[in-house]
Amino acid sequence: MKTNVDENVVVDVNIERDVVKEVFHTPTCIELLNKFEEKEKLPMGKLLNFTGVKGKDVYNITAPFIVDDKLIIAGRVEGRKIIADSRIVFFEEQDGLWVPVTYTPVFKLEDGFLVRINGEIIFGGVDVYPKPSENNKDEVGYRTVFFRGKNLQTLTQFAIGPDMMKDIRLVALADGRIGVFTRPQGVIGGRGKIGYIEIDYIEDLNNSELILGAKIIENQFAEGEWGGANDPHLLDDGRIGVIGHIAYQDDLGGKHYYAMSFIYNPKTHFATPIEIIATIKNFPDDDAKFDILKDIVYPSNLVRKHDGTAVLYVGLRDAKAGYLDVPDCFV
Repeated sequence: MKTNVDENVVVDVNIERDVVKEVFHTPTCIELLNKFEEKEKLPMGKLLNFTGVKGKDVYNITAPFIVDDKLIIAGRVEGRKIIADSRIVFFEEQDGLWVPVTYTPVFKLEDGFLVRINGEIIFGGVDVYPKPSENNKDEVGYRTVFFRGKNLQTLTQFAIGPDMMKDIRLVALADGRIGVFTRPQGVIGGRGKIGYIEIDYIEDLNNSELILGAKIIENQFAEGEWGGANDPHLLDDGRIGVIGHIAYQDDLGGKHYYAMSFIYNPKTHFATPIEIIATIKNFPDDDAKFDILKDIVYPSNLVRKHDGTAVLYVGLRDAKAGYLDVPDCFV
């Protein structure tokens, strides 16, 4: 079929449609996984050992960070068969074991994260709360809550994100503003897409309408699949390197989460294609919270080195935590 665009240009519409389809094809998790597994295998990751939590699991950790001259990890602590009753505990290393820090607060939250902005510690996690419906009296809701302080002992809540939104992550920008990665669900985000917006002040996190207005980064997740940002890094050229997760659910209910990365340009709103950087095969075999969670890698932070390598910290199978040496995906 031929159509005249103007008197000098003739376009084959069928060819044009094929090109558009190819350009905007969004790869599935399986396609990304196959591409990842074609590469040279990564070294096997290692598990972190925690104690002092009465036999409970510690997972979905932060990377180690220094505060008050001590190396600290925040970890999600929960009983093996318990759902929606997590605590975030701060741990310090002693003789190869991570033990609770006795003088720091414990938060009734899930999936803690930490960033420093304008000289303050900004700490956050997911608050799960009862939200019964007509069809399910046990249904729950969730939201991200934020704390600030000069150290862990002085952390004070100052902001609450929109209802039903996890994985809000922050990055300090060169001009003093704050980049915010969001994860809307529902009509806008399906099972979860990534949005981006910039705010002038950290207190703007309280403005749910503003946060919900973040611009979606399109064509990242195939139909029925989802993902989120976990750890943004401001790069020297002004772009933002993002460590995140991409996921899908199989026909038997099993969930599959992989660590991934991409680079986002806030000026053009363009993101490089997602690449998987770690899967459960990169870690020792171990217990899972439930059988449907055996293929879960939930990344927290990438600690970049100066030699082109990095260390990726992750939660595993909703039951363990570990780390893995990887190439720096933002070099």
